[in-house]
Amino acid sequence: MFKVFRKEIEWGGRKLTFETGKIARQADGAVLVTYGETTVLCTVVGAKSPKPGVDFFPLTVNYQEKSFAAGKIPGGFFKREGRPTEKETLVSRLIDRPIRPLFADGFRNETQVICTVLSHDLENDPDIVAMVGTSAALTISGIPFLGPIGAARVGYIDGQYVLNPTMDAVDGSALDLVVAGTQDGVLMVESEAKELSEEVMLGAVMFGHSGFQPVIDAIIDLAEECAKEPWDLPEPAYDRAALKAKLRATVGADVEAAYTETVKQVRYEKIGAAKAKALEALAEAHETQAIVTEFKELEADILRGAVLKTGRRIDGRDTKTVRPIVSEVGVLPRAHGSALFTRGETQALVVTTLGTSQDEQIIDALQGEYREHFMLHYNFPPYSVGEAGRMGSPGRREIGHGKLAWRAIHPLLPKKEDFPYTLRVVSEVTESNGSSSMATVCGTSLSLMDAGAPLARPVAGIAMGLIKEDDGFAVLSDILGDEDHLGDMDFKVAGTDAGITALQMDIKITSITEEIMKIALGQAKDGRLHILGEMSKALTGAREAVNENAPRITVINIPKEKIRDVIGSGGKVIREIVEQTGAKIDIEDDGTVKVAAVDTKAAQAAIDWIKGIVAEPEMNVVYTGKVVKVVDFGAFVNFLGSRDGLVHISELAQQRVGKVSDVVSQGDSVKVKVIGFDDRGKVKLSMKQVDQATGEDLTKKDAPAAQ
Repeated sequence: MFKVFRKEIEWGGRKLTFETGKIARQADGAVLVTYGETTVLCTVVGAKSPKPGVDFFPLTVNYQEKSFAAGKIPGGFFKREGRPTEKETLVSRLIDRPIRPLFADGFRNETQVICTVLSHDLENDPDIVAMVGTSAALTISGIPFLGPIGAARVGYIDGQYVLNPTMDAVDGSALDLVVAGTQDGVLMVESEAKELSEEVMLGAVMFGHSGFQPVIDAIIDLAEECAKEPWDLPEPAYDRAALKAKLRATVGADVEAAYTETVKQVRYEKIGAAKAKALEALAEAHETQAIVTEFKELEADILRGAVLKTGRRIDGRDTKTVRPIVSEVGVLPRAHGSALFTRGETQALVVTTLGTSQDEQIIDALQGEYREHFMLHYNFPPYSVGEAGRMGSPGRREIGHGKLAWRAIHPLLPKKEDFPYTLRVVSEVTESNGSSSMATVCGTSLSLMDAGAPLARPVAGIAMGLIKEDDGFAVLSDILGDEDHLGDMDFKVAGTDAGITALQMDIKITSITEEIMKIALGQAKDGRLHILGEMSKALTGAREAVNENAPRITVINIPKEKIRDVIGSGGKVIREIVEQTGAKIDIEDDGTVKVAAVDTKAAQAAIDWIKGIVAEPEMNVVYTGKVVKVVDFGAFVNFLGSRDGLVHISELAQQRVGKVSDVVSQGDSVKVKVIGFDDRGKVKLSMKQVDQATGEDLTKKDAPAAQ
């Protein structure tokens, strides 16, 4: 019944298996990929005809993790998988980015890739498995895909590169890098690093490229046995060269003039006018969609040609100059930390909020539930590019850009035990003309330092571009939006003056060489150091104390056996402390107690209360207490937290006392000394041995006293 095709290789010390022909046979391409005991089903389906009226390639990638893959039942009320998690969104982008440039030029059929995690061994991350599985499914589908591609994860442990380290090993690695590409070169890089040099990062990329070549060979072998017949691509309905020539003759000079305008909005107005002129002049002879498509090609030719011929860019800069930078901090009066970072026509308002461990994000992942104490949220409202657009939940781009900035900052954060705050950073992109994600990195660094978060060093980021033709190439520093859109590469590098912390690269051509990457990394380092210098004009390091509007967190330790006493039955005691003092209190299983409050007096009141609960009374120590009950034989005094003791009638005063109420009343504040414990552990107190005015122990001049 089944005609199964299977390829198996040893890769990175584990078995990698591709299998097709048994599951999802109605898809154009379906491959079940297993690495270790992690299994992902990768399917691809393409519409049989182009989508009408579309001038782009409608590709959708959906990566989804099923809870059953790790033997779990989903949390929440509905007990089924819902909207994509952040990781699912990020992996969907990770798969999309290297495959998108490899579809045949002019292919406009709607195409959908779905990768479903069916089994997770908690050792091998399914993202790499899904990437190579997608490559295999596309290669055997017949859809015009110019692959296959390979992908690999690279770690850097004890000075050595490691191919596809396990998830536990990644935690101890100085590098977590994912690289994808073809046999000829690299297409995509995504990474987080602990201030590694340009040489180490380049070496990691090339190590990964070499490491996934056996995977590409295995996919080719599989395709030779079972690939479907390639789809026929329709011939263009018009003579592209002739239409482009007409466009150049009609509006070429107008487009060239538009690309000399340094102000983005003015430039866009002139380009819009040129496009309208072209549509009016050529509408009778050509379809609108054809004119629009070739107009874009004309724009690209003019912009790219000018850079390669003259070395000058749209705004007059050479290939290495960074746009003017203005850095400001403390721009919002009530925020815990804030920064406004402006680079040319790109601007980010970045705000930091400090919270307690109660504010940590709880993440329910396949590998188990964990807490995240650093969150970075990136928002890209439509007004930032002068448009009126839909406002809604964060899109894939916003989630991806936020995670890139998170990776750039994360290696420099203080340890949680040294700075016990939950950190939430929000970047509002208020203007955009190229690389708002790198502006977010710079603004986040400044905002955190303004809030008093002790970053090891400031972090900056820069976006590099590439224009590559047969007769040469140019690497561009600090690219504009048009240079990103019409260029061949978006290469983002973030780090400190000591090294790289994050690197992301997307290539729009079939691949780039090691030489180009080396030049781009060197040029990016120069730009990054320049940006760090400009940032230092606003702030050179973290402020000495957290902002006055932020909560102060004090950490104390109590014996484990006292945790129950502080919490109380059903949480009664801790709720009372919180309600009475206004402080937030977190108690960990090891006895660590974190007390947070904006008001220092409130924090101290809570700390004193807790210490009173856990403290043990000491012999011959004088305490200040409160009479809580008067009886015939003495008075009960609350003197140490919730601890009560008895002052016997014989210990109330130096003289003989006939009636207890003659000396004390309920509610009185008194000085008491611990003079013993009965056989049940009850505390015996004395008032007559203490000077009630001064608290001095009358039996011992230099006795210790506790207030």
